Amino acid sequence: MSDFIEQRIITAVRFLLTGRVNELLQSVEVHVPHIEFSDYKGKSIITPVISLTSCERTEKERIVRQDAYSLSITFTLSETQESEWNCYAYAGAVSRAVYDNPTLDGLVDRAVITGKKYKQPEKPNRGGDWVLVISMRVTVENLLPCRFST
Repeated sequence: MSDFIEQRIITAVRFLLTGRVNELLQSVEVHVPHIEFSDYKGKSIITPVISLTSCERTEKERIVRQDAYSLSITFTLSETQESEWNCYAYAGAVSRAVYDNPTLDGLVDRAVITGKKYKQPEKPNRGGDWVLVISMRVTVENLLPCRFST
């Protein structure tokens, strides 16, 4: 079975979201749907989409042989009275979790949040979705382009 760094990064981010981020969200007084990556669908959970792409490296990153990735986490929330507040809660919890664990438990050299985009429904009170997109930049040392485990 192959063990690609890209898959390991996505798995580490999923673990961060379902672990530390959910833990932070439990500490708020208002109910915020938990993050899960399962087939269950309901109002009590949310399943964000994680997208990973390689991105341009700086000259320093090329010299020290680091790979750079752009990662985005997209939360789509059905419009309710709490949707806007929940977007801010997710953004704050993810920011805190990445700040507390910038190496994703030692997997990467550094993960930083580079942006947060909040998008409200085009027509309020008509059943549209709130969307939160958190952008991250992840760098990892590339000793070997691909490592296979047996």
